Amino acid sequence: MVNKNSSWVNLKGSWITHIVGIILLKLFFGVIPGLSLEVGWTLTNLSYCLAQYLIFHAFVGSPFDEDQGMNYHLTLWEQIDDGEHYTPSKKFLTTLPIALFLISTHYTNYSAFAFMVNFFAVVFILVAKLPAMHRRRFFGINVRDE
Repeated sequence: MVNKNSSWVNLKGSWITHIVGIILLKLFFGVIPGLSLEVGWTLTNLSYCLAQYLIFHAFVGSPFDEDQGMNYHLTLWEQIDDGEHYTPSKKFLTTLPIALFLISTHYTNYSAFAFMVNFFAVVFILVAKLPAMHRRRFFGINVRDE
């Protein structure tokens, strides 16, 4: 049975959408008066990491009834490819924040403050993607009662 909630992640169009989203974020922060190039790249990185966390890791369940509650306790990240690790989609979604971190670090001229902000953002999102974090909940976040 195909999981309608997570099957869209495997489409190449969704991969392109992530890249286009990053470009649009950068353009948005680039046209705001008074924001430097460094701040624009840092805000782009922070916004993308936050969006990725919210979409893939913050919420549990599925809006579709066809799964008959099988995904009731799973985040979208845990539903992708039936929970299998190291699939092409998961590799892409893990590599993209790393690449954005490296790009934003370069364009912030390796500023120590910007590096630390970008580094903590990418570590935060990457820890949530680790296979060891599969079905792990901290501080009661995303825990649903039966």
